[in-house]
Amino acid sequence: MSLSDVLDAQAIRAACAGQLIGHRVVVYDDVASTNESVAGMAAEAAEGLVVIAERQTAGRGQYGRRWESAAGKGLWMSILLRPAITVAESSRLTDLLAQTIAATIEQSVGPPARIKPPNDVYIGSRKVAGVLVEMRVEMGGGYCAIAGMGINVSHALDDFPPELREIATSLALAAGCAPNRQAFAIALLRALEVRYAALRAA
Repeated sequence: MSLSDVLDAQAIRAACAGQLIGHRVVVYDDVASTNESVAGMAAEAAEGLVVIAERQTAGRGQYGRRWESAAGKGLWMSILLRPAITVAESSRLTDLLAQTIAATIEQSVGPPARIKPPNDVYIGSRKVAGVLVEMRVEMGGGYCAIAGMGINVSHALDDFPPELREIATSLALAAGCAPNRQAFAIALLRALEVRYAALRAA
């Protein structure tokens, strides 16, 4: 990880000025899980809180599967949302996040990306990103959604565990060069703001 690719919470927040998503951004060097970090902050936090980690030690994917989170190589991010949807409708958020990741990859990096339902993003035949939305009951009896995303950005093939090297990829591997993680994070948060506003208005 170069100095030019360090994630800067203040700069990301400034780039998202005026937005709901990204009005508060916290970047940690090391956490167990960004979803768990958001869950621990949710009671006192406003909607739109973004937590990003340089490394996760216990990142999770769908069905409790472990998500490998190489330090400084990807975007490991969770967002606190309070949409007016039921737990049964949480797949709408999963779809929104996956579609936004795929669109941001195509617009910012270049390679065409596709959704593999319910929650994965692929470039070609290899997985580049995943989404995990967890609904939690809050003190007032309502629900919040913790929207987690893991995106492989600057991994070389040997940054993946051996068992993933035949099925995983990164934006760097797919595009031939690594995009700046911070610039990609900002583009993704701006796109999410637009799409989430449309979901709330529907």
